[in-house]
Amino acid sequence: MSEKGKLVSRWQGSFTKGTDFDSWGQLVEAVDEYQMLSRQLHKEATSSSSPFTDDQKRTLSKIASCLELRSRALQSPHSSDGFELQDLKKVESVLPALLSKSQLEFPVAVPSTPLKPPPMLDSGKINDLDVEDEEDEEEDAALGATGGSKGSGGDSATTGGSGHTFTAPTSSYRSGILLPRIPNEPGMTLLTINIEKIGFKDAISHVDPFITVSVKDVSGVDVTSVQETPVSIKKEDLYIYFDTDVEVQKPIEKLPKGTAIFFEFKHYKPKKKFTSTKCFAFMELDEIKPGPCVIELYKKPTDFKRKKLSLLTSKPLYLHLRLTLHTE
Repeated sequence: MSEKGKLVSRWQGSFTKGTDFDSWGQLVEAVDEYQMLSRQLHKEATSSSSPFTDDQKRTLSKIASCLELRSRALQSPHSSDGFELQDLKKVESVLPALLSKSQLEFPVAVPSTPLKPPPMLDSGKINDLDVEDEEDEEEDAALGATGGSKGSGGDSATTGGSGHTFTAPTSSYRSGILLPRIPNEPGMTLLTINIEKIGFKDAISHVDPFITVSVKDVSGVDVTSVQETPVSIKKEDLYIYFDTDVEVQKPIEKLPKGTAIFFEFKHYKPKKKFTSTKCFAFMELDEIKPGPCVIELYKKPTDFKRKKLSLLTSKPLYLHLRLTLHTE
């Protein structure tokens, strides 16, 4: 394979990886992949030793700009004029066309001045927008103390009794993506998961918290559609409350061996204007029993293959669920 062919093949793999993350709601991972690829394409487009022609370099710059536009859109979820995933997917076909003599007409409009991705950090890694640093924690604590929110859809606060209580109106930020219960079949069992609450030492400081629920096979591939809860409407003491039912979209008997149900806790970071995954939990098939249950919280990034797990905290704070089984 030629040098150009190897580059395009690698870029195509990275492009698809990023849009897959984007489709699955793994926004942090998508931004990382988009910015990394954008940086690579921009570097190639400005290189004097590149094997690509000037016209092809201009195309690379346009692709890099589209990746950066989508990256910025994911980092500004409140924006109404962001670059959509469907627009980015139209661009994917342009990459293999770089290896042909006839170039495709670029499928979307891009700025005349190429957009550049953010610079590398001193460590040589792309700035991870999902890092929990001291500055963020201080800001979150300040927001919790004042009851304010810098982000739209933030929480209004009330205090009273022995602890702090935050009660928010319906959020304009996320209303949730929940699916109805599927029709049951004879001899099959359907599962309803009520997500009651989740525990954190700094529960009241989280802005617009919600939980993404996905059903993955042993390889980490989706078995059913991904769902997400609406934003929590109550935070009290050490807990964020949801009281939300999630209907698993396939009978338990039809879930592949090794399947697990994942719960990713996400919240909005006003300072970074970005939705962050704080931690995750999962439940395997042999844990599915009717009634209440609690499951442990693990540090991000979410490991859908369950190979390298590290508990979020040694404190007895968990995700609290109530399971209901339905048989015909």
